[in-house]
Amino acid sequence: MTDALAQLAIARWDVDATSVELVAERENRVFRVITPDATYALRQHRSGYRTDAQLSSELAWMKSLDTAGLSLPRPIAGSDGAHLQLVNEAQFDLLTWLSGRQLGAFGTPLDLDDPERTFHDLGQAMARLHKASDAWTVPAGFTRPRWDADGLIGETPQWGRFWENPTLTPDQKTLFETFRAEATATLSEGQHDFGLIHADLLRENILIDGRDLHLIDFDDGGPGYRLFELATTIFRIREETNAPVLQSALIEGYQSERTINITHLPLFIALRACTYVGWIVTRMELQGAQERNKQHINNATQVVTNWLNSGGTHV
Repeated sequence: MTDALAQLAIARWDVDATSVELVAERENRVFRVITPDATYALRQHRSGYRTDAQLSSELAWMKSLDTAGLSLPRPIAGSDGAHLQLVNEAQFDLLTWLSGRQLGAFGTPLDLDDPERTFHDLGQAMARLHKASDAWTVPAGFTRPRWDADGLIGETPQWGRFWENPTLTPDQKTLFETFRAEATATLSEGQHDFGLIHADLLRENILIDGRDLHLIDFDDGGPGYRLFELATTIFRIREETNAPVLQSALIEGYQSERTINITHLPLFIALRACTYVGWIVTRMELQGAQERNKQHINNATQVVTNWLNSGGTHV
């Protein structure tokens, strides 16, 4: 499927496109661009989701990570030297195309030749991303969504006021409000490892190519708690039959590259569960959203209840 706007956009880059095909349409629209020499991903960003400054910051960060040797899509500058191009007010960028298959898909059990090794490697990749980000000198004007206390449980969280999801029962609303207060108190105590994170390392955003892992979709990346990075992946493998083994492998892989205190990991798993309860509210018109909303609420209810009842030691 071709697209007239995408055809206009690709002309902003010095590439000889022989094919521009729409291959994905989720948060962003992604086109596969084929040239005689290479294949690229042309992204059209969802209108109104990110500012031009936020997207330019994302691309600058990705470029720095590529330079540091991480495996991720490399931003390609347009003919005018800018990585972000505006075409009829639509935001476009061009990235290198990476080979491989998704690590998995939402709601489908993982199918990996060596899952323990893969998650150990993923933990290492996370740690390397954090180390490279810490070593990078953030440029003036850099702005990205913040996954700090305000961004997770403040008055205007990044993914919405989960405790006000209109489908919550009175008991669920009370539960989430109690959790929010307890989580706020815990986050205010002591120091927490903080810096740039991907913030959405789900199985769909990890490509596996032989032994190599590629990290994609930095849409939500920004300053945040490093444990939130680990929690995002761990929360979404809870239903796997070997989840404890995968979690241990992920943490061991991370700690083989970078030290991290995991005392409050259960809190961040609960926080991640709650973000989805807020996220789905603005997407209820999508196919399957009603069922996913119920699932998100049930998952978060279970995790938050466990965290509160255990005194914060497990979920």
